[in-house]
Amino acid sequence: MAIAKNYPILSNHFRKHWQERVRVHFDQPGRKLRRRTTRVKKAALVAPRPVDSLRPVVRAPTIRYNRRVRAGKGFTLEELKTAGISPKFAKTIGISVDHRRQNRSVEGLEANVSRLKEYQAKLILFPRKAGKPKKGDSSAEDVAAATQTTLGSVFPIVQIAPETEPRIISEEAKAFEAFKTLRKARSDAKYVGVRAKRAQAKADEAAEKKK
Repeated sequence: MAIAKNYPILSNHFRKHWQERVRVHFDQPGRKLRRRTTRVKKAALVAPRPVDSLRPVVRAPTIRYNRRVRAGKGFTLEELKTAGISPKFAKTIGISVDHRRQNRSVEGLEANVSRLKEYQAKLILFPRKAGKPKKGDSSAEDVAAATQTTLGSVFPIVQIAPETEPRIISEEAKAFEAFKTLRKARSDAKYVGVRAKRAQAKADEAAEKKK
């Protein structure tokens, strides 16, 4: 409800305690040093294992960014099955697993499967007990020569080059009504069942009239 006249608003104050609300970031240099120290401690703790986990190559979401590829959360169960790795075992050898992600294309599936196989070929698997290797463990020479690395440097994610180079739009392309064509294609795909049913009903009605 609006106020009728320009009366003063009594018993109210609109002052804020800015000294309590304003936040500054003078601790950025200290936090940077703290993050670096934490990374060094983590690397020393997990050595000679890699600092990070192997992640799949996925397309970035939305139409604006889907031409780019980036690291995903984890490999799908289908990708692990195709590569011959069980999800439970994958987590123990530095492979991230995401049971919710689904494969939408054959190209993406094959790319990630080849990434897993390349990782397996370069993997040095230490025995659980020193001096007592089991089936699948690496040899003593490979174990002795193992060094700690980052998976981002060994298995980098490279942007895929565009299939076509930039070109000048021709007059024929300008005259082509892409939006109307796509809208009609979507409409045809959506109502294909309804239109087929309607056509069948008309054919049956015409057949009944001929009898």
